[in-house]
Amino acid sequence: MINLMNDYNSPAHPAVIKAIESALGTRYEGYGHDEETETAKRLIQDLIADSHASVHFMSSGTQTNLVAINAFLRPHEAVIAPSSAHINVHEAGAIEAVGHKILAAETHDGKIRPDQIQEIVSAHGNEHMVKPCLVYLSQTTEYGTVYTHEELLALRRVCDASGLLLYIDGARIGYALTSEKCDFTLQDIAGLADTFYIGGTKNGLLFGEALVIVNPLLQTDFLHLMKQAGALTAKGFLLGIQYRAILKDGLYFALAKHANKMASKLSDGLRELGYSFEVDTESNQVFPIVCDDHIESLKQHITFEIWNHLNDTVSSIRLVTTWETTETEIEQVLGIFSANEIV
Repeated sequence: MINLMNDYNSPAHPAVIKAIESALGTRYEGYGHDEETETAKRLIQDLIADSHASVHFMSSGTQTNLVAINAFLRPHEAVIAPSSAHINVHEAGAIEAVGHKILAAETHDGKIRPDQIQEIVSAHGNEHMVKPCLVYLSQTTEYGTVYTHEELLALRRVCDASGLLLYIDGARIGYALTSEKCDFTLQDIAGLADTFYIGGTKNGLLFGEALVIVNPLLQTDFLHLMKQAGALTAKGFLLGIQYRAILKDGLYFALAKHANKMASKLSDGLRELGYSFEVDTESNQVFPIVCDDHIESLKQHITFEIWNHLNDTVSSIRLVTTWETTETEIEQVLGIFSANEIV
């Protein structure tokens, strides 16, 4: 079986495992008050050229989104997000469970547009409704698409005009930054977002996300709020060790770049075979359209997720490449697809 189900389907990159093994026998102060964590924080501050940004390590993307968004909003305030957003689809209603309504905008490619934000803001104009306060977007999106620098600037402008915070879910930000569609830097992201995170779980770590709070107004008492939510890890040094290992010498970006390269090879090969796609491939997620009758046949050889049922006979499926995906595996996958009927 060739596993293309997701980008967190193996323990961790060997360099991360080695870094943890090297720490055996060392005693650390708890809750992130250790030199490993401080080093990792400084690496991130250097990457974004902002020594005043606060950096906080948490264990998962859902936890990071929940703790951060709940910390930044008052009880009556709501989140604007694409309909496909992770917080809207894949987090079991976590944001709404703590009292913050998600105002979702329909999208075909995972990207929210400025006019959609403005429309939602205009529709919530009095005290009888929730108050939109924060715009959530994912970079890359849940469809693997990448917001360009101009698109991010446009979203920042509408947020400024409407008094909204801009929050960027960076679970796959490494893939965005190494995409052929990328025309921005991590410094640009830090300059446009009030807060964002650098995802590790989906790019080589055992687990871990690094939340970066750029807006100083959002930094106050955040550690207290993390602790209250159960997100302040006693063995926080394990997160620091991992981020130091993955960020040192550019390994984080090298891993993401490789995954994107494999996805591009897969996408090009499928297109040559005659397959079409629900969305164009821009990072490490590929969404070919296949006959429903052939899904079970494909599943005999490849693990993947059925993404959208497009009509009564065809669906899009999601194939996800990782730092471990090899060219040999891609060639094998293309061979398997070549034996199936093309939509």
